Amino acid sequence: MRGLVILLACGVLGMPCAHAANPQRYKIAWTSSGDKAVDSTMKLTSQLETLRETAPTDPFGLIARARGDVNRLQTVLQSFGYYDGSVAITINHMSLDSEDLGNVLDALPKKSQAQVQIVPRLGPLFHVGRIEFKGEVPPGFEQKLPLATGAPAVASDVLGAGAALQTALQDAGYAFARVGQPVAYERPRQKALDLTFAVTAGPRVRIGQIHIQGLKHVHESFVTRGLLVHKGEQYDAATVEQARENLLGLGVFSAVSVELGKADSRDAVPITFVVREAKRYTVGVSAAYSSDLGGSTGFNWSDRNVLGSGQQLTASASAINLGGSASTGLGYDVTVGYSIPDFLRPDQTLGYSVMALRQALQAYTQTGETAGTSLTRKLSRLWTLTSGLSYEHEIIDQENEQYLYNLLTLPLSASYDSTELASPLDDPTHGFRISMSITPTLSHGGVTSGKVYTVVQGSIATYFDVHKLFAGDPPGRTVIAARALSGVALGATQFSLPPDQRFYAGGSGTVRGYRYQSVGPEFPDGNPEGGTNMEAVNLELRQRVGTNLGFVTFVDSGGVSSPSGSVYRVGVGAGVRYYTSIGPIRFDLALPTKRRPNDDKFEIYIGLGQAF
Repeated sequence: MRGLVILLACGVLGMPCAHAANPQRYKIAWTSSGDKAVDSTMKLTSQLETLRETAPTDPFGLIARARGDVNRLQTVLQSFGYYDGSVAITINHMSLDSEDLGNVLDALPKKSQAQVQIVPRLGPLFHVGRIEFKGEVPPGFEQKLPLATGAPAVASDVLGAGAALQTALQDAGYAFARVGQPVAYERPRQKALDLTFAVTAGPRVRIGQIHIQGLKHVHESFVTRGLLVHKGEQYDAATVEQARENLLGLGVFSAVSVELGKADSRDAVPITFVVREAKRYTVGVSAAYSSDLGGSTGFNWSDRNVLGSGQQLTASASAINLGGSASTGLGYDVTVGYSIPDFLRPDQTLGYSVMALRQALQAYTQTGETAGTSLTRKLSRLWTLTSGLSYEHEIIDQENEQYLYNLLTLPLSASYDSTELASPLDDPTHGFRISMSITPTLSHGGVTSGKVYTVVQGSIATYFDVHKLFAGDPPGRTVIAARALSGVALGATQFSLPPDQRFYAGGSGTVRGYRYQSVGPEFPDGNPEGGTNMEAVNLELRQRVGTNLGFVTFVDSGGVSSPSGSVYRVGVGAGVRYYTSIGPIRFDLALPTKRRPNDDKFEIYIGLGQAF
């Protein structure tokens, strides 16, 4: 029997190729192995395939590239458990070992293409045979290995089993446990691989002294009071990692790492969190454009550590409604906010904000000021709950009439996010985003003084990776995204609601292809009335191409209803995405499917991040 080290990675790094003086063009004809996952991995691994367009080569370089692919592709077969598999590659129906092949290719007419044929043969699938451990494994931990005799000898499963056993040991207090790469012994007749895992468990330890290293302006008390690990507790690698992620999530550090010291005589291991503080001040600019709302541009500034305990002061100012078919004049949006993290408890943030807003739209012109406070609690990794109190003073002009409103609101909202993304601008490929808000409102001192009503809104978005259905499709490249929105105003009639709190559809947030707020009941002059109910559904197919490019096709539908009537519309369109380090840049073109005389022929939307 011969020892084999099982390889997980199939890719082989190639040397950079210079452009050949006499490049030999070629086509590739792949014969399917019968396993879609194997075929897909082979094409991703083959240098004949990946370098065909980007790195031209001469006839003899083509032969060398094909010979290298034989070994690469056989490694792919072995990684899937086909250790008796083989790969045959011919060029113009000639063997790669043929002495005349180079001369035949060199004699081909200029610009003609050589014919490369790749034929893989799987052979029998090998299975896991005996499993043995070398070293001292704590009692019961043999069962933590997620691999059993008789399972297919797939390299990723075998290597992953060793990593899972090491994680289980470290989570159980064996901080220095190590499980080496398995050694496999082939039994060709039985089509089996016997595996031996080398295990070093080490002592089971508790947490000793905890140190924070690298602090400059951040107070150590702020860092330590929210730590998930404490001196004297049994060591748990998963909890230590969660503590590291929580420190990074405070917003004051750009990097956090963990270093373990040597266990002392009482099996206590010191832990050091090494932090690098982020820049205290940040300045940014923003810009967006849509053909209905026009352009917007602005800047933002923040101090992320005002008093040394993560208190954050932010300010932003934007000019909005710069042109656009749904706007009637220049507007502004100015906001100042202050937040206090770990307010009364580690997972709770207290926030204050003041805002001044002016927007001139076809539906109404609004000038208002808002001041509010909010309390946000992180209930879990997925759930967040926010409650607040705010006061708004606004003057609204609609249909040549001016209205004054003073509104006291008590917003309560809950959100769920399982997309596992650090930023809302990142591209989601799986999971759900769910939000629900209930906003009781008291109007006083204005045209609806003494009126009490409640606005209820909800949304649910989900993202499905097509890779789950087709193993040959790379993860995260093809995603189906869907979203549903709904809203209703309770305790208020259509015109007792302030115009800015009525429901509208149309625009980038609901039904693309129709102007902002244009889907719904209208006044006799065609301007939007707004309604007391709204529903919308969005469906997108997102396809990434290469490293930075992507395409989207979408269908949006939605409607608004009120006692004066209801309107429902459907918009369709397509878009381009350019992926950057901070999120995709979005360009969408949308068309209305049922165009009214006052509708635009199409709408354009440009911004940062996906539509939802």
